[in-house]
Amino acid sequence: MVHYRTCNYICWINRSLFFFSGLATGIYTTNSPEACQYCAEYSRANIIVVEDEKQLQKILQIKHNLPYLKAIIQYDGKPIEKDILSWDDLLNIGKTESEDKLSHVLKTIGVNECCILVYTSGTVGNPKAVMLNHDNMLHGVRAIISTLQIKEKSEIIVSYLPLSHVAAQLVDVIANITLATTVYFADPGALKGTLINTLLVAQPTIFLGVPRVWEKIYEKMQEKARNNGVIKTWIAKWAKAQGLHYYTNKMNGIDYKHWGYIFAKWLVFDKVKAALGLNKCNIFVTAAAPLSIDIKKYFLSLDVPVSEVYGMSENSGPHTLTDFKEYSLYGVGRPISGVYTKLDNIDEHGEGEVCMSGRHIFMGYLNAPEKTEEAKDKNGWLHSGDLGKFDSKGNLSITGRIKELIITSGGENVAPYNIEQSILSELPYLSNAMVVGDKRKYLTVLITLKSNMNEETGAPLDTLTPDVLKWAQSIGSSVKTVTEVISSRDAAIYEEINEAIKRSNIQAISNAQKVQKFEILPHDFSIPTGELGPTLKLKKNVVQKMYADLIDKMYE
Repeated sequence: MVHYRTCNYICWINRSLFFFSGLATGIYTTNSPEACQYCAEYSRANIIVVEDEKQLQKILQIKHNLPYLKAIIQYDGKPIEKDILSWDDLLNIGKTESEDKLSHVLKTIGVNECCILVYTSGTVGNPKAVMLNHDNMLHGVRAIISTLQIKEKSEIIVSYLPLSHVAAQLVDVIANITLATTVYFADPGALKGTLINTLLVAQPTIFLGVPRVWEKIYEKMQEKARNNGVIKTWIAKWAKAQGLHYYTNKMNGIDYKHWGYIFAKWLVFDKVKAALGLNKCNIFVTAAAPLSIDIKKYFLSLDVPVSEVYGMSENSGPHTLTDFKEYSLYGVGRPISGVYTKLDNIDEHGEGEVCMSGRHIFMGYLNAPEKTEEAKDKNGWLHSGDLGKFDSKGNLSITGRIKELIITSGGENVAPYNIEQSILSELPYLSNAMVVGDKRKYLTVLITLKSNMNEETGAPLDTLTPDVLKWAQSIGSSVKTVTEVISSRDAAIYEEINEAIKRSNIQAISNAQKVQKFEILPHDFSIPTGELGPTLKLKKNVVQKMYADLIDKMYE
């Protein structure tokens, strides 16, 4: 069963739609016309499906540059442009074709044939088209179903991630078709704040959230908690202690629901989950980027054990998954069934590049054999570009990304992620921290303060959030906007950030890993302003270009 609709393009590649064949790829709705042209031209798209008039205009701007394009189909509404097919037109064309022809085509499909192209995020250079075959996708789906014990027909899922993303294709589409479950498609403003409305209606039993979604839920709950009275605050604190105590025991092998946990579940946990639309949810998952331990611990204290999935487009989505039976706050779990993991070039700390092998490894990049050889070696091992290590229980931890490693002018290798998370945990009123220092004498960090968001566009506003305003007042500051903070170099706020960085530096393993200076950016990161990708991943290279002058200033 399917409810609502979602915003996505879909392109059918290299075969005519009228022969019931071909393969699909997605283009993000946030893409510019130029980015759309790159994807469509590179994949030689024959047919492009657009959601509405707005997305159609992008394609019409570049249509003359697409020699392989045969048809454009508009999903929503009746096209006002000539030669554009509506969705109803497409269905009518399909009715004229015989079932025998469709059956014949289906019989010719091989499990090792490419069935979908997934474009990489393109945070470094142009996106690459990842070729995934039928077996790649089905192996990943079956492994997730088995590990998470997903039930046929009874599950409910909310789809809000772009269907261009491999996780959405795997979970929201293929898994649901496989299990005949129910999927609700959120409206286009889901990542701008309307997701909660769909959750309350859908009451999902499985919820997949990217880290930024979990962080936003956490921030809203923290903001609401600050307005609670003394009694409510005490009850919440007691309940969270019971939840954390229960799960700590469970992680240590003691699975006993003591009276405190049972009472806290009835009094607090069930009510909190009902307010989020997650009261029927049994499986909570985070994917696409790392989620901080502090956030995971917070949700664990509210009876929401968030399981982490690690993988990438090139391995069809999942490679490791936190097992609920052996839950751990640390790391990204163990490899799913039927796959293999090794660490390459292991250093003295036990860290090496995470390499993967198995039926889920992609066929290669479309029309890019040299890029394929860089990613997949002659023995079939996919080199992820991520640094990781194993703990004593076999759980994998991702400790950094090779391409994001900062190498200072003194030759010190620095993984910025842990430093960034440490600074954010020291001062919860900061929204983002991005460490800089490649080929520089020392590390610096770019900071963003939590600010309000435009509900229609998702763009950050200048005004600070209510909790940041309260904090500012508590330390003697009267500022109300980010502009005021920066223009006045507000002493109280700058000093608090400086102290937070000092506390973080105490945890550094060497002087080269300590942050020496910082600057506050004029607005928070977002999709409309270009710093975040469609799945809310930070584009560090974009940020460095945008604020090159500010970065240089910290090294004068």
